[in-house]
Amino acid sequence: MEGERNEKFISRKRSFTFGAYGGVDKFICENEMTKPEPLEHSILDILDSPTSESKPLLSTGNNQKVTELFEIIEKLQGSRLDEQRCAFPPPLRLLKIGGDLPLILPPKLGGYWIDPPLEKFAETSPTSSHYGLQPESYDIMERDSEAKYYQEFFRSRYHHSFTAVDPSLGPLVLSVCLEEEENRLRVILRIKECSMHGVFSVSLFPNIPSAVELAKMLCESVTVPRFDVVSYLKAPDLITAFDEHRVSQNFKFGVLYQREGQLTEEDILYNNEESEEFQEFLSILGETVTLQGFTGFRGGLDVCHGQTGSDAVFTSFHGREIMFHVATKLPFTEGDAQQLQRKRHIGNDIVAVVYQEGNTPFLSDVISSHFLHCFLVVRRVRKGEGEEGGEGVFQVSVTAREDVPPFGPALPDPPIFTHKSLLREFLLTKLINAEISCYKAERFSRLELRTRSSLLEGLQAELSSRSQCMMGDPPVSALFSSEGVRGVTEGSGGFIENFKRAIRVRSYSFDTLGGPRKIGGVPLPQKPKATTEKNGESESYKSPGPSLPASDIQGFTEVKDHSSPQEDT
Repeated sequence: MEGERNEKFISRKRSFTFGAYGGVDKFICENEMTKPEPLEHSILDILDSPTSESKPLLSTGNNQKVTELFEIIEKLQGSRLDEQRCAFPPPLRLLKIGGDLPLILPPKLGGYWIDPPLEKFAETSPTSSHYGLQPESYDIMERDSEAKYYQEFFRSRYHHSFTAVDPSLGPLVLSVCLEEEENRLRVILRIKECSMHGVFSVSLFPNIPSAVELAKMLCESVTVPRFDVVSYLKAPDLITAFDEHRVSQNFKFGVLYQREGQLTEEDILYNNEESEEFQEFLSILGETVTLQGFTGFRGGLDVCHGQTGSDAVFTSFHGREIMFHVATKLPFTEGDAQQLQRKRHIGNDIVAVVYQEGNTPFLSDVISSHFLHCFLVVRRVRKGEGEEGGEGVFQVSVTAREDVPPFGPALPDPPIFTHKSLLREFLLTKLINAEISCYKAERFSRLELRTRSSLLEGLQAELSSRSQCMMGDPPVSALFSSEGVRGVTEGSGGFIENFKRAIRVRSYSFDTLGGPRKIGGVPLPQKPKATTEKNGESESYKSPGPSLPASDIQGFTEVKDHSSPQEDT
């Protein structure tokens, strides 16, 4: 009887609290005949919190025990649920500014800058009557403005070159030219970090300064007591090759096609069809050419066996040749979600263009790559019908890693282009300047310094040894019969051959040297990777991972992709 009465006064009501533990059963006691009174129980006192609601309990013995038990369970479960609830982030308010979506969204972890900033997106209007700059304001940056000074001012005049090895600065190569018509001295000092150029009036000196004095005028850190004269007859060829190793008239850029709703790398690289709108955009960038037998700059594409597709987009721009790695024109592999055949080329470009067909934003870090540092995103916001010339309205945005310095030309405000010719001029100039600016990013600047140091060391050793040979001491057989004696000029071709090896373009990531490749006669360790055949050579692409130690790749750099983007043509 007592148990039946307890069941009568206890009814069960279930409420669901969504969380990691599903529903929570709550039991409450209903006893209209008995007035509840608060209990002083040590366990409940511990479990109670300031935000908890105290519930009356029955004073009846059995009812009280049952109620206390379920109160304790409820409080324990409620506490654990609160700890594990998911807090959803606030909605992206930027996605609906002005009724459109921005072209680019920053990654969750940051690390990229966007131009124009997202807060200015609301001001971007395709109906604005001001469409920015004129082509004459689009200046192409020079990667090394002093690289051609030796060719321009020294080769045609009588001059001297000197070499030395400084205890702190390392190898030094000095060139001095007397310009008698202007009565001045022109000097170039090459150190590991850079080349220093200066012009001095001869009237400033009672006598012509020594090589050491001229070097100290350009760099106070020089401590060598003397320089050795370069007497090798072909020294100007070697010096010119070194000075201009960063000068390139060839560039290669990736082109990605992003359709509506595509937010991942796999979706973008999986596109295999080209819409008329995308083909029209490609015609703005350049001309579609057949790769078979192509004789221009090929940008790493196969022009013999068709292993990188049948055609590509190519253009000449102000004396420079540009090859575009268009994702939809590179080989498509059915069933390969990563499309390594495509990523092998685009993932090893430094700059890429993204053409959006739709309003889906591009995420700055969606393409995983050690090399890709900058993206130019283009979207046609209105078709050409009814427009002047019928060319449509294009919107442009730029994103780059945070260690890439800003570069020109500046985007118009708003970043809208209504003429294809103006858009082409802007995009190609911006792409070239973007790559040159990316070389100043930490990853590339570090590799460039390593490459230049290796090349300068080889140049100094080659000039010194060849000059000694010209003087008859020591004999040629002692200098060049052994690789061990030659040090950094190892290999059968001396400095020129090592120079070519150091700056030769590769179309794979610098942390994957393909191969097995040898440096100093020692094979490099290999890692499993996807491989394809290109012109009879094994090429590979590996997803980003730890790169080889600096000691393993000294004397070789992938950055010539990147040190000077010239390919074997």
